[in-house]
Amino acid sequence: MTLYSQMTSEAMNEPTERKRYPSDLTDEKWAILEPLLPINIGPGHPVETDLRAVIDAIFYRIRTGCQWRYLPSDYPPMGTVYYHFRKWAKDGTWSRINRALRIQDRVKQGRKPEPTGVIVDSQSTKTTEVGGERGLDGGKLINGRKRHVMTDTIGNLLEVVVNAANTQDREGAKAVIAKLSEQTIASILHMWADGSYSGEPFSQWIRNTLNATLEIAMRPPNSHGFVVVPVRWVVERTLAWLSRYRCLSKDYERCTKSSEAVIYVASISTMLNRLT
Repeated sequence: MTLYSQMTSEAMNEPTERKRYPSDLTDEKWAILEPLLPINIGPGHPVETDLRAVIDAIFYRIRTGCQWRYLPSDYPPMGTVYYHFRKWAKDGTWSRINRALRIQDRVKQGRKPEPTGVIVDSQSTKTTEVGGERGLDGGKLINGRKRHVMTDTIGNLLEVVVNAANTQDREGAKAVIAKLSEQTIASILHMWADGSYSGEPFSQWIRNTLNATLEIAMRPPNSHGFVVVPVRWVVERTLAWLSRYRCLSKDYERCTKSSEAVIYVASISTMLNRLT
């Protein structure tokens, strides 16, 4: 064996450290996130996958907008990464992590764990040829899906529901409220929304369901162009934060559960940045 081939063989056998990307978790972020991940309990072979590397791969995909099969080879296999992303989308893990981090952030800022005031809004987005549930938003002329989101008054995501874009905003808000925990529902006293949520039947439903009041925050009369609407600007800012993640430039997912998971992951990443 020549000296060159011997050196090459030794180099190939040496373990190499995985390349790091800007979206990867820092040690500080991983220390916050690791205790919130589900523990594999039950029969079967114990999980040997490096969950930190899996989370890094998911964050990379959500941030850059690449397809699953185009994940860098530094990460675990695409099938492994997608398996965990999809599993945690279906069993509610992403939602639970989002809630836990939202509570941590509120406490860190000197607020109560659960909010007394919330803001609800929706965002219509185009879909792709991948298929799945979709519809036409006649007001915005967008054929795709609608993201119904609820935030607290500091902009943290409480819950999200994704469905066809032809869904009425009031029906979407009801679906979001149905996903809230009992503790969150019990704490809400006031809700802000735009004109698409107006109407006495919906206001009465909010009073009966949440024991809260609904305030419609309208644009000033005769205003033109961009206007900062009191309180409502908070949820608009949250949607702008989420739009930094390229996977949310459109809805690329076939299943709305996965669409919601992408939003949870973007919210989790945003709150981890703030917590650290």
